[in-house]
Amino acid sequence: MEGELGILPHHAPLLTILQPGELRIMKQGGDDAYMAVSGGFLEVMANRVVVLADTAERAEEIDEARAQEAMKRAQERVAHRAADMDMERALTSMHRAQARLKVARRRRHPPQAGGGG
Repeated sequence: MEGELGILPHHAPLLTILQPGELRIMKQGGDDAYMAVSGGFLEVMANRVVVLADTAERAEEIDEARAQEAMKRAQERVAHRAADMDMERALTSMHRAQARLKVARRRRHPPQAGGGG
C-alpha cells in the first residue's frame, strides 16, 4: 500500500491492499505484461499470486490520449478544489489516471532488458 512489492517463487504467505498503480507480471523468457489497477487486494499463498482488483487494464487496452485527458482533468480538480469537493476522491482519481498513463506509455517505451520499470 505504501510502495512497491516484488513476489518471487516461494514467497511467504501475504495479503495486502493495492492502491491505484502499475502491476508488472514477469514471464519466464521475457515479454513482461503491464496492467493498470485501480485498487484491490493481492494474496500470496502456496507459491501462487492472486490479484483481486477493482479494475485492471492491460497496456494495449488503454487509450493514451484519453488517459492524458483524464490526468489533466484530475490535476485541475485537485489544483482548483471547490469547498464541497471530496479531496480524497479527487486524489484517488488522479492516482488512477497516473497509473493508466504510465502503463499506456509502456507500449511505446518498454523497459530495457535487465533494467527497472
